[in-house]
Parts: sequence; structure tokens; C-alpha cells
Amino acid sequence: MKSDLEIAQEATLKPIVEIAEEMGLKEDEIELYGKYKAKISLDVLSRKELNPNVKYIDVTAITPTPLGEGKTVTTIGLGQALAKLGKKTIITLRQPSMGPVFGIKGGAAGGGYSQVLPMEDINLHFTGDIHAVGAANNLLVAMLDNHLQKGNALKIDIHNIQVNRGVDINDRALRQIIVGLGGKLNGVPREASFDITVASEVMAILALAKNLKDLRERLGRMVAAYNLDGEPVTAEDLKAAGAMTVLLKDAIKPNLVQTIEHVPTIMHAGPFANIAHGNNSVLADLIAARFADYVVTESGFGADMGFEKMVDIKCRVSGLKVDAAVIVASVRALKMHGGGIVLKPGRKVDKDALARENVDAVAKGCENLAKHIENVKLFGVPPIVAINRFTTDTEREIEVIKEKAMEAGAYAVVVHEVWAKGGEGGLELAEKVVEAAQKKNDFRYLYPLDMPIKDKIETIATKIYGADGVDYSPVAEKKIKFFTEKGFDKLPICMAKTHLSISHDPELKGRPRGFRVPIRDIKASVGAGFLYPLLGTMMTMPGLPSHPAAMDIDIDENGRVVGLF
Repeated sequence: MKSDLEIAQEATLKPIVEIAEEMGLKEDEIELYGKYKAKISLDVLSRKELNPNVKYIDVTAITPTPLGEGKTVTTIGLGQALAKLGKKTIITLRQPSMGPVFGIKGGAAGGGYSQVLPMEDINLHFTGDIHAVGAANNLLVAMLDNHLQKGNALKIDIHNIQVNRGVDINDRALRQIIVGLGGKLNGVPREASFDITVASEVMAILALAKNLKDLRERLGRMVAAYNLDGEPVTAEDLKAAGAMTVLLKDAIKPNLVQTIEHVPTIMHAGPFANIAHGNNSVLADLIAARFADYVVTESGFGADMGFEKMVDIKCRVSGLKVDAAVIVASVRALKMHGGGIVLKPGRKVDKDALARENVDAVAKGCENLAKHIENVKLFGVPPIVAINRFTTDTEREIEVIKEKAMEAGAYAVVVHEVWAKGGEGGLELAEKVVEAAQKKNDFRYLYPLDMPIKDKIETIATKIYGADGVDYSPVAEKKIKFFTEKGFDKLPICMAKTHLSISHDPELKGRPRGFRVPIRDIKASVGAGFLYPLLGTMMTMPGLPSHPAAMDIDIDENGRVVGLF
């Protein structure tokens, strides 16, 4: 069996100028980054109107497991299948961080015969957007530390600084650090941290900005710290926002690439889905919706996270409405949710238990799938379940998923094989998506923005997670009062919680019941435009495993990358 890298390297790519032309872009609307990558000029937004008949399809999933459910593969395969049906299709995806690439998770360009190419470039630096985000973020922190050292005229409280430095590599040694050591000339000593770059608010801002002016204004609103009186100190106050925008003037332009079957794919932005909204950029979707009949995008983690945030945060900004949602599931993942397999990140998988038929465990695990189906329907969107088939799956296991999913209210349940067969392996899924998207739906947000902060939090906790209620720490209570006084209470809510459970507790698998959600703190991403309650300790700087993927990556004598997936 060929590796993803071998399949990618054997593929024949079209010059990106041809992909752009087929998509409908003019020659002066793209900026080439080599032969197979380009950036799209934002001028297209004023030249071409949105397609009023465009169908907007989101690919989400059940609660993730360490095995991976194949969500990106399904997204790409679905896009290719729609193209095979004669639909003018554009795929929009987040761009991958190098942290997971060199760590444990792998890349984010799909796999098998449902990949986005050039895969090596996409997973390793790409067009430099993430580095630009890191530079803009780190400039703000450097200017803040410089302000402290030069007299601190804004009276910044060094114990209430909200921004951390960033780097696009998993490095646990940087989680808690002290800066400013070495005497007066080297700054003011203080405790600090590094985040992985994609976890920064700057990345969330890039993903939600609608144009360069909007980007500049959002960066200016970023709360970098609070002063000794408890008042916010912004990037604008520090006179950093203008220079930050300059560093991002090229990064704001979405990136155009292609799938292995030459379907145009716009990859742009990559915010975390546990502390941010976990979706590709608004700009990518707004451009795609001008040139395509079908836009296929993907949300981070399960429907309790990325999909909820896509609707309640991203769609409010873009104005786009979801026509259908695909929920990706696999037999082996549902087997785990049903207690048939115990999986821990970084631990060796019991391959025998994985391959052994266990219909009862799959049936029990379908409780998790059922909740995600319910969640999608809460937004008035028809859910199609896509079973990502593996060779060890049995017919009895697949049949029980189909039965349980339809009982839970799925519009359809389809088995696909897009990893092995590309678009051809997803034709039935594409047909069901077209069928569902053509029907009128009742797309809606989960809550109105003028609802009080607590009511918005409790709506998400009880309706999406299935909690009995919410408990607030004294710190959270104080923050809610403060944010309400500052007028931040009209912002949407971006819950920061584990992705490993529908609940706040990663140990609660399947469909948790009888629990309450604890809110330990609430923070404001005013530039991005949301409040994020903390439901636990959020890891914003991953670490490397004992055998990082980086150990297996090399380059051969011909300059070709080897060992990359």
C-alpha cells in the first residue's frame, strides 16, 4: 500500500494558472508562489457578486478519537465527487500548522486519493501565512514589553497581560517562562508563555476579517493587557496595530491550490477549534461562493465545537447559510465511544481489538453520533452521515450505524471510500448532499446576540452538550459583570473546552448525561469578536511525543521529501 506522500508525489498537477482560469479568476487576480500555488487578490470581492444559488456544505464529525475519523479526507473526496457529478465545486480548508506535522497528529491535506497538492509544501511552510501571523503577534508582545521597560506610561499590570508570544512548533518547554532577565537594559522581568501560533488571537482575527480595513480595525481592538485600574489596554493603545497589519497584508490573501483530481481548493487560516472558532477564513468562503455552485468546507473537531462555532460565529460574519452538513463517523471510532477499545493519545493501538467485530460496542457508541445529529438539526440544517470505511469494518457493524443514525434523524447515511478511490468513492455521498442541499431548510443561529452572557453560555451547555446546567467560579462571575459593563456582552460565545468529549470532561465518552458544566474563567478576544469561557485547562502549546514524526522526515539525494506520512 502506497503512503500518502508517495501517492502525492506520483500525481500530475496542473499549473495553478490553469486551475485559476477554470475557476473564473483573471490573470491579474492571482499572485504566483511557484508553479502550483497562488494567492488570490481581494479585488475579486468587488468585481464579482456572490452566486445567489451557491450551496454551502460543511463537513463536521463525531467526537474525535486518537485514530482520526477522516474528516479532511471526506471533505476533499466529497468535493471531487461533486465535480464528477458536473457541479462547479470549490473546497475551502484550514491550512496546517507545522506543530502537528512534526508531532503526532500528522498533516491537514487529506490522504490517499483525496489529497490537496502540493502536499509537502502545504504541510511545510506553505506560503508563509502562519509565520506572518507569528511575526505580527510577536511584534505586539515585543512592543508591550518595550513599553514596560520604557516607563509604562499606560500603567500596564504585568500580572494581567493577555497576549503570549507564538511559535509554529510544539515546544512544551516554552509553556511557562520568565522574560526580561539580565538587568534593566533587558526589560522588566515577568512570567510569560508561548502559544503555538495558530492558537493566537491574531490567527482568529485573520480567519474572521472580511477585508484589509476590517483586519486593521480588529487588530486595533485586541486587548493586549489590563492596566492597574482594570481597564483594557489595546494594540491600538500600544501603537502596534498598524505595523501588525503591514506584516499581514499578504497573509490576508487566500491561497489557491488543487486536489489530486484538480478541484480548486482555497486553504486559508487555521485557528484552533478548542479556544477559537476552528474554521478556515471567511474570505476563502466569500471568494469561493462567488465562483462555485457548491462550496465544501470543514469545521474543526465534532459538531459540538467547530460546527456550532461556524454557525454562531463565522456565519454571522460572512452572512453565508449552511445548506447541508456531513457528519463523518467510522466504525472503529464508534467502537471506542462504545467502550470496545480504550485509546489514549500517543499510546500503542490494540490492532486486534480494532479489527475484531464488536456490534454491541458500535451500537453503544452510536449514542455519540446521535447527539451530533441532533446538534446539527438544532441549526435547521439536514445532517448526512458519512461512514469512512476501513478494511476491518464488517457489514453488521455498518448496518447498525445506518439503523441508529436514521433513528436519530439523519437525512441519509452513506458509506464512502474516497481515500482509496478519490471522487469515484464518494459519488453516492455527493448525490445525497446535492439532494439535501436542494431542499429548503430552516437555517438559524442557536441564540441571539443581545441575549445576556450567562444565557448564551447556558444555551450552548444545555442544548449542544446536554448538560443539566452551568456553575460559575467567582472569577467567572466577576468577568461576566465586567464584560457586560464594557459592552462586550453582545459578542458571540466561543466555548473553550476539550475536543475529546461532548462535555467539558475528556473522560466522559459516548453521550454524557447527568453533568454540569463548570466555567472557571472567561476571556475576551475583542479583536476576533467573541468571548471565550474556559471549561477546563486549555493546552495552547502542545508537546512532542517520545517519538515525534519529525524523526522520520528527511530528504533524499534527489531533494525529495521522504517520511512525511
